[in-house]
Amino acid sequence: MTGSRATPTPTATAHDRHRSGLALLVIASCQLMVVLDVTIVNIALPHMQKDLGFSTENLSWVVNAYTLTFGGLLLLGGRLGDILGRRRVFIFGVLLFVFASLLGGLSQEGWQLLAARSLQGVGGAIASPTALSLITTTFREGPERNRAFGVFAGVSAGGSAIGLLAGGMLVEWLDWRWVLFVNVPIGLLIAFATPRFIPESERHPGHFDFLGALTSTAGMVLLVYGFIRASEDGWTEGLTLGSFAAAVVLLAVFIMIERGSKQPITPLWMFRDRNRAGSYAMMLSLAAALFGMFFFLTLFVQNVLDFSPLRAGLAFLPVSAVIAVSAGLTSQLLPRWGPKPFMVVGALLAAIGLGWLTLTDVHSSYLGSILGPMLVFGFGMGMQFVSLTLMAVSGVAPREAGAASGILNATQQVGGSLGLSILVTTFGTASRNEAKVQEPSFREEATRAQLEEAGRTGQLPPPWGDEVLTSGVSSAFVVAACFAVLAALVALFVIQVRPADLARLQGGATPLGAEGEGDGEADEPTPGADATRPAPDAPPPGPDDPRPDPDTDRPTKGL
Repeated sequence: MTGSRATPTPTATAHDRHRSGLALLVIASCQLMVVLDVTIVNIALPHMQKDLGFSTENLSWVVNAYTLTFGGLLLLGGRLGDILGRRRVFIFGVLLFVFASLLGGLSQEGWQLLAARSLQGVGGAIASPTALSLITTTFREGPERNRAFGVFAGVSAGGSAIGLLAGGMLVEWLDWRWVLFVNVPIGLLIAFATPRFIPESERHPGHFDFLGALTSTAGMVLLVYGFIRASEDGWTEGLTLGSFAAAVVLLAVFIMIERGSKQPITPLWMFRDRNRAGSYAMMLSLAAALFGMFFFLTLFVQNVLDFSPLRAGLAFLPVSAVIAVSAGLTSQLLPRWGPKPFMVVGALLAAIGLGWLTLTDVHSSYLGSILGPMLVFGFGMGMQFVSLTLMAVSGVAPREAGAASGILNATQQVGGSLGLSILVTTFGTASRNEAKVQEPSFREEATRAQLEEAGRTGQLPPPWGDEVLTSGVSSAFVVAACFAVLAALVALFVIQVRPADLARLQGGATPLGAEGEGDGEADEPTPGADATRPAPDAPPPGPDDPRPDPDTDRPTKGL
């Protein structure tokens, strides 16, 4: 029968748009749930400490247990979706996250909460990179995918601020356990809606690089642990040095494994593309700045400005709003100018905001000294996350989308954990130096009760303690600003945008001969293009050709 393929009607087109919108809502909701869990527990930490008997030192692991497993297993999570099917892996990750959240909320001992937080990290590591790769397979390249990436990036960047607000509300109105229980109904709704609005992706044959996942995860955990130990016990302490040495060995072994693997968890040839490698480097630096900003401002507004948990959460709401606005504007303007201007300007705005925060002192107010820098920083970060996401994963071959998004997410989490550890070390050094300055005055003016409190806690009480905290926070923001400046330099000198990239962002065909224009590197894969497979009419790769072999799915010549 002829004419069986009817022309799409306006009603069908509207239905498709509605279904795509619901699919994006499901994906973005999962990403928001996973991302905000990094910060939602921050405001609840004092209550957890009181109920479960954590020491101050061990309390930090309530956050670290999540971020370390999350960041360490993201690469494996992305690969799982490529091989087993992204939708089914996405649902499994969400349900595992829900189960772990329930266990965490029911914890009666400290070790139970830490175990649950680690399991949450595993679920998030499976769901998050799969969510990002689902965008690349669900939405057409061009304006439609640009908008989807804009929403996803806005949720990713603003989730930290939303987590602080939600944590303040739940702790003040209910109980600390609800910062974990709240994930249960949300996650169940996501798991229920996913098979109804998101199609299953094609499964790609392959095997799981468990040895690569093990060495990369253990190496990153030890690297972060080394920085945490350095902040507490110093850089020359034996366990600190041992952690760094073991991390270097394991990460070196990981690279060797990946170079020899037929189907590596991290395709190293992705880093041959200078734009993609530059995007990963920028994400590493900017995530460090982002984590540091939220962590230290949370301390400042609660301990120095005496904000309640709810008021502290509300204080960060403008950041979330401006990130969302910035991400939306950037996604609309990217096809006209390309991502590089937004990468450079966004990183510089972040650096300006952090530099402004270094002027904070004990006499600062929220409206006069905190809100302005936060808005500048947030606008810059909104520009960054959209641009970085598009540059890192657009045009990647479908079977490598999970790996590409896994690397991007891993650099964000690992960069945040590593960067925060470095900033905490800076904070600790500056705080100890300021404490020595404040101690003579404290000994002369303190009451007997204040002296007893200092002896019990090992910390100076207000107003001396406020001076110590503020000095440490200001020093940490100096280093955070340096991270943002480093990202701006990478954007300026590494990132290159060619006519082919602009055509791709606009949803048009790649201009003839546009590949490699402007830099004289005709043999370099175009950013966003399928750099993992040769063209259908290209000759087979020779022994010295760096292109991936279609039969082994890896380059015939290593990096």
